[in-house]
Amino acid sequence: MTDSKPLAYPLLRVALQTYHCSPTQLTREQRQQAERIARRKLDIEDAVLSSAEAAAVTIPPQQVEQVVKQMAAEFVEDGELESTLLALDLDQDTLRTAVARELRVEAVLERISADLKPVTDTDARLYYYMNPERFVRPEMRVARHILITINPDFPENQREAAWQRINDIARRLKKKPERFAEQALKHSECPTSLQGGVMGNVTRGKLYPELEEVLFTLAPGQVSDVVESPLGFHIMLCDSVQPSAPLLLDDILPALRGKLEQQQRERAQKRWINELLRARDAGHPSTHPEGRLANG
Repeated sequence: MTDSKPLAYPLLRVALQTYHCSPTQLTREQRQQAERIARRKLDIEDAVLSSAEAAAVTIPPQQVEQVVKQMAAEFVEDGELESTLLALDLDQDTLRTAVARELRVEAVLERISADLKPVTDTDARLYYYMNPERFVRPEMRVARHILITINPDFPENQREAAWQRINDIARRLKKKPERFAEQALKHSECPTSLQGGVMGNVTRGKLYPELEEVLFTLAPGQVSDVVESPLGFHIMLCDSVQPSAPLLLDDILPALRGKLEQQQRERAQKRWINELLRARDAGHPSTHPEGRLANG
């Protein structure tokens, strides 16, 4: 049973990949969810590595070292990986063994899906024309803002004072909106002030809802009223609007083929894993269904 196996390494990987932190930084609920995923990961790895296809797969030590280095780079502070391993009761040898195991599983799955037919331009074009709603560039706006933060530790940033300051700026901009960049450089407490308040290209879902609701009602060149977000008080400016439009097939064809091929590999690998698990649970060995995978 996978419950008796150490969960330290798969738990570490789940925490880094899903929550972008070490297991020691997870909340109780996140830890419980991460442990469930880690147990499932171990169960699948056991099934894959017990297959006939895994017998011929080996991983060079250099590849293991490369993954360990990449993992260390995910931690901000020097020595943070070592302290995390210590907290999980993992040492370097155990870590490298677990990394090699994970790489073997990945290599086996790549072999399983190696014989799939490639996705052709015709396949990709057919998918594009049958799913037009998937290939639409969202509306995009070039936005600027001026931010005055609320901080009771500073007299000028106490709520009433910050409200007065942002409204003084708003009154000036109502008269002369062309001075927005100048006012942002002079008054905004966001790092974007150095670029005249430019936030860049913004699509829906990128900003706080309060700011997004205002920005996407503005006409090009229009300045908003004062709006509050968790950061403080803002004034928004919409520089320009790029309307939603279909993505051109010729622009995305290579990327679309790659995406469809990846989806095809993942489906084939998932089918094979499910067959392994069903065969194991039924108590008899499973063989690689070559023909079915090859036809993808």
